[in-house]
Amino acid sequence: MKILKLVTFFLLTMALPCLAQTYPSKPVKIIVPFAAGGPADNYARFIALRLQDELKTPFIVDDKPGAGSIIGTDFVAKSAPDGYTLLMMSNTQTVNESLVDGKPFNLMKDFVAIAPINYSDLVLVIHPSLQFKNVGELIQYAKANPNALTFASSGTGTPYHFAGELFNSMAGVKILHVPYKGSSGARTDVIGGQVNMMFDAVTTMSEYVKSNQVKAMGTSGLSRSSILPGVPTIAESGVPKFETSIWLGLMAPAGTPKEIVDALNKAIVKIQRNPEVVELWAKQGATPLIMNPAAFTNYLNADIQKWAHIVKAAGIKAQ
Repeated sequence: MKILKLVTFFLLTMALPCLAQTYPSKPVKIIVPFAAGGPADNYARFIALRLQDELKTPFIVDDKPGAGSIIGTDFVAKSAPDGYTLLMMSNTQTVNESLVDGKPFNLMKDFVAIAPINYSDLVLVIHPSLQFKNVGELIQYAKANPNALTFASSGTGTPYHFAGELFNSMAGVKILHVPYKGSSGARTDVIGGQVNMMFDAVTTMSEYVKSNQVKAMGTSGLSRSSILPGVPTIAESGVPKFETSIWLGLMAPAGTPKEIVDALNKAIVKIQRNPEVVELWAKQGATPLIMNPAAFTNYLNADIQKWAHIVKAAGIKAQ
């Protein structure tokens, strides 16, 4: 049996350079471990269409949500390292490295970094029935009434969840977390008033702010969002130095040939630098995040350490 495994490994190793030279020769799947309708799903489809044009092969998006992104991420970790199954990931995955014990994978051992995609600010919104005029009034009420207010998220460990936990910690308040299976359900219930508030990507939530279906309290960057310029930052509204965002990127199973990783990175960077893409994303509130695979690897390691510190300091547990 051991000899058979060695022979199989040898044959696969010999075949990988040939795969790299002809890549891609069949459809490529981009697995999104989140529910449809959120930023990861939307930008996966955006990138897939343009990679298809660039590399002349179909790129297919397949949503596999569940268990706070663990199910879809593990599916990719166990896929063949041939470049035909990729992972659309976010800072959810870097948070989960310290938040979720007993995961069936290790992000930096079972995957290789391809390229980041973009990043965007979050916006804290409340249901219009709440009478708070600004973040200061919200904080004052929350301090006087611990756990009386609720905030929705797309699931434990997601950027929306941790933005809320960071707000709790830095503002010295206790607002109750209500996790959902995806951002669409969370967003719907905040708009419907079943949950009081939510941190959401400006790329998705800004249209609901502009149509007055929710009321924006503050954005999460250190400077105001270009698409919600009338909304102050949370940092300038009562929580100094508050800053967080959502970013997206692509990874592949460990062992994927460097030639394939580099080819994908080159194609993605070309898409990111397209003036039409830059302009379109700016209108949506997103900014290209351009790095080579080595730089993205360093970025991921730094983000894992950053969130591990917050998880420990705030005593956050997976729900």
